[in-house]
Amino acid sequence: MESQAVVLYPFPGMGHLVSMVEFAKLIQIHNPSLSVILFITPAPFDTGSTENYINTISATTPSIKFHRLPTIPFPPDFSTDFIDLAFGIPELYNPIVHNTLVTISQKSSIKAVILDFFSNAAFRVSKGLNFPTYYFYTSGASGLCEFLYLTTIHNTTSKNIGELNIYFDIPGVPPIHASDMPPVMFDRETNMYKNFIDTSSNMARSSGLIANSFVGFEERAVDALRNGKCTTDGPTPPVYLIGPLIANGNQVDSSENECLKWLNLQLCRSVVFLCFGSMGVFKKEQLKEIAIGLMRSKQRFLWVVRDPPPDNIENKSIGAKELGLDDILPEGFLARTADKGLVVKNWAPQPAILGHDSVGGFVSHCGWNSTLEAVVAGVPMVAWPLYAEQKMNRVFLVEEMKVAMAVKMSADGYVTAEAVEEKVRELMEGEEGGGVREGVLEMSRRAKAALEDGGSSRLDFFKLTKSWTQV
Repeated sequence: MESQAVVLYPFPGMGHLVSMVEFAKLIQIHNPSLSVILFITPAPFDTGSTENYINTISATTPSIKFHRLPTIPFPPDFSTDFIDLAFGIPELYNPIVHNTLVTISQKSSIKAVILDFFSNAAFRVSKGLNFPTYYFYTSGASGLCEFLYLTTIHNTTSKNIGELNIYFDIPGVPPIHASDMPPVMFDRETNMYKNFIDTSSNMARSSGLIANSFVGFEERAVDALRNGKCTTDGPTPPVYLIGPLIANGNQVDSSENECLKWLNLQLCRSVVFLCFGSMGVFKKEQLKEIAIGLMRSKQRFLWVVRDPPPDNIENKSIGAKELGLDDILPEGFLARTADKGLVVKNWAPQPAILGHDSVGGFVSHCGWNSTLEAVVAGVPMVAWPLYAEQKMNRVFLVEEMKVAMAVKMSADGYVTAEAVEEKVRELMEGEEGGGVREGVLEMSRRAKAALEDGGSSRLDFFKLTKSWTQV
């Protein structure tokens, strides 16, 4: 019998790669006869953590094959903007992707090519080769409603979104103010805007859309998607919600890790955890406000801190040595809060921390992986969006799912010590925090049920893969 393969083409950033790899694991568990191949292109940023992650997965799950596409030179006028690079690199790699898919197809029957939305350029390659082509949307159904509806907004709006003071009425989600839309959509003359519109159009013409969420978390959004309300110029492809797909937190030894050892000494649900993702950095002035707010809140806390951005280009180019916590935080803060909190630099085992009994709240940037990890663990959130689609996620989490509270922030994203104090205390002790806690515990139960045999996510997964395993 001819061998069968599924090709996954993720964006190499951790926020996108992890859920795609978890999806690959799921395919291997339930369909071990399928070969799973992940294309890896050079990332437009430092890949230290990504490289370590890929090496770990290769060692622990050798059935998942990472195919590293060869390094090629970039044109001299190639944009250095992050989003332009994210879309532009796959465009450069289309000839190599074409040849690689042809080579694979000579040995195996390719049952599906699954693209990250940043890999959109490969859509015309895989469709041109007549392979069933899907999009794996690493966020949830609510975000997918917005993504598919972008073409409608584009066709019915002539002004730049960034110039508008209106709410968009997108099917399946609460009204979204123009200022809460992803900033990449603000200026319709940019390449990044055009790439998102092109991706939205291609998604609507794909073989199916896969989202990292579960029906019970986003019922209204799922209804809008499956009833074709988000694509106004044609039918919507089948939509599969197969999540939550998150990294396992059980691989960290609680007797060895500093954070988990400290949490073992704290009371149940007594600690608020602050962590803002792999790209979440704050200026020193903002770190000071967070520190003062935490101190005044009198809550126990575990806070992951990164170095602030350099003050100027010269400092950045020099590559100044990494700062110590005493250099970043207010003088005396660590000593004054030693009995209440723990501050760690750069990284902490987030899934394991959120799953710890001592953690009762999470101040988060609203990244989707972090959101799902908190929901599965039943931890209520304070929503503090920083970039990308995170302001939009805040709307969903606060107004629709009711698993988070929004921190008060200025138009440029600044949050005062008073706002930090107020929301942290409310989250841990207040009536509103209690309501959010009840909501997230219910969503946690639904998340676990969705992944069980007969659950909505398992049923969607089997519907998706059924055609791939038929001879």
